[in-house]
Amino acid sequence: MTSENASDVQTEQPAQRRRTYARLALAGAALAILAYLAWSYWGGTKNQSHGAPPQSVGVATIGKGDVRVFAIGLGTVTPLATVSVVTQISGQLTQVAFKEGQIVKKGDFLAQIDPRPYEIALAQYEGQLAHDQGLLEQARVNLGRYQTLLKQNSIARQTEEDQVFLVKQYEGSVKTDQALIDQQKLNLIYAHIVSHIDGRVGLRLVDPGNYVQTTTNSTLAVITQLQPITVIFPLPQDQVPDILPQLNAGSRLSVFAFDRANIHQLGVGELYAIDSQVDTTTGMVKFRASFENKENKLFPSQFVNARLLVRTLRDVVRIPNAAVQRGAPGAYAWVVDAQNKVSVRKLVLGPSEEDITAVTSGLSPGDRVVTEGTDRLREGMSVVAPQ
Repeated sequence: MTSENASDVQTEQPAQRRRTYARLALAGAALAILAYLAWSYWGGTKNQSHGAPPQSVGVATIGKGDVRVFAIGLGTVTPLATVSVVTQISGQLTQVAFKEGQIVKKGDFLAQIDPRPYEIALAQYEGQLAHDQGLLEQARVNLGRYQTLLKQNSIARQTEEDQVFLVKQYEGSVKTDQALIDQQKLNLIYAHIVSHIDGRVGLRLVDPGNYVQTTTNSTLAVITQLQPITVIFPLPQDQVPDILPQLNAGSRLSVFAFDRANIHQLGVGELYAIDSQVDTTTGMVKFRASFENKENKLFPSQFVNARLLVRTLRDVVRIPNAAVQRGAPGAYAWVVDAQNKVSVRKLVLGPSEEDITAVTSGLSPGDRVVTEGTDRLREGMSVVAPQ
């Protein structure tokens, strides 16, 4: 070996030793980190479970009770009657007696059309009737005289027959006059406009002094019936088989109307009608319920949440909704045993009402379930529930 080769070998050996030491140092550091993590997970958790105080949770005791089953739909308040107050005769509107938004009763006076032209026409036709009645009486007297003379062969039969026709003519004139009188009396009734339903009057659409005509459909105002009132709401077609047989059997199904926020109850009514077909665009069927609306909380065209009571489940196991958890196993609850330790219990749930849900299986009356503090629970953990 030459001197140059010996020098190169001596230089490479310290470099290899330094790389080996570096690898050993990195491996040792990695092992130390893994050991710390393992201790933190197993040893630390174990120490925490033994040393940490039990977690405080909210607990509810399972019991039995009734759960009402509802079919819910967004509905619209729809009046049973909406009447447009229109003039049935032409004339000048001389008076408007209602206030906008006023509650009126059937027969209440609303407006007046100038009656004078119709009063004058009535007097004219009454005079014509008196004139024609006089002619008729005279013709009848003459007819009686002619019939006597005809029996005595004192006049020609043609004279008697002509008088018979004249009597019939005057009788027709009298009937025509009476019809014209009745028409003018009816016009005077139409000139005095009254409400035909109980309800609320809307905004005034024509002011006094305007000339209104029957040919222009002069609407003075609109009256909307408020009591009773209805709510029309759609439900999925799949719910019809649960409802229709009860309706056909005469069952009285209650409907509860809530505001759009689903907080305040506006009224309780009764289902009385169902549409005859399914809306093919939505798959929904329209239902109609009637409400007394004594407090006028339901307003025409208002949107409400309608809850139709389909049936009531009697004496079933119930759980607060706050205790129901959902995850990979489905619905479950944390159950607290006699030693105040928690465990997971799978549930089969039924219908819900407000803040409770029916439980088909998984719980029994007397079981205690956690309602608060479920996010930090683990299987077998000890808990403390406030008394």
